[in-house]
Amino acid sequence: MFTGIVETVGEVTRLEPRGREGRRMSLRAPGLVASLALGDSVAVDGACLTVETLTEDGFTVTAVEATLARTILGGYREGSGVNLERAARLGDRMDGHLVQGHVDGVGTLQEVGGGEASRVLRFRIPAAIWRQTVSQGSIAINGVSLTVQRLLPPDEVEIAIIPFTAQHTNLGRLEPGARVNVEGDLIAKYVGRMLAPHTGAAAEPDPARPAGDPEEERT
Repeated sequence: MFTGIVETVGEVTRLEPRGREGRRMSLRAPGLVASLALGDSVAVDGACLTVETLTEDGFTVTAVEATLARTILGGYREGSGVNLERAARLGDRMDGHLVQGHVDGVGTLQEVGGGEASRVLRFRIPAAIWRQTVSQGSIAINGVSLTVQRLLPPDEVEIAIIPFTAQHTNLGRLEPGARVNVEGDLIAKYVGRMLAPHTGAAAEPDPARPAGDPEEERT
């Protein structure tokens, strides 16, 4: 479990295809590695992965095929900047919101606006996630805990980020067309699951289906 408060932006330094086992990734994170141990969980752009080996300035993880297909991790290249967060501990302050590290789907940045005080980002997200999202509610984008500023039908959300967030996460580097990992609010997902038999709505988002997929929009 995570809180969506990114601790550092790491760098992908090496990618090793492992066939059906997925892809092994070496990540450079000198400010984080000293506090990591083998087997620890780390959120990489919001996807929970396990630390397999440690190096002087980083660590390695493996993303299985299903993770690569359902997140943006399959599109990483050497040099990609990734948001990193260690797992939360009981007793820690909850500065963000409950983030499982289980990516629900992939969204796309549509527009960047705002000024010096804040940047306004408009994302298109899978419709099933959008239906479980509320204005002023929480959403995790690339592992960052954010507040939904506006819901824009049929499947877009507007987020405002302050300069600190832009500078200390990879959200400040995004340009229109960029793909992002999206995890909806945990409570909304459980409520949606319980109500689905009575409403006829899709119970859960399909992470393998990208935002705007025609089949999803018919549900």
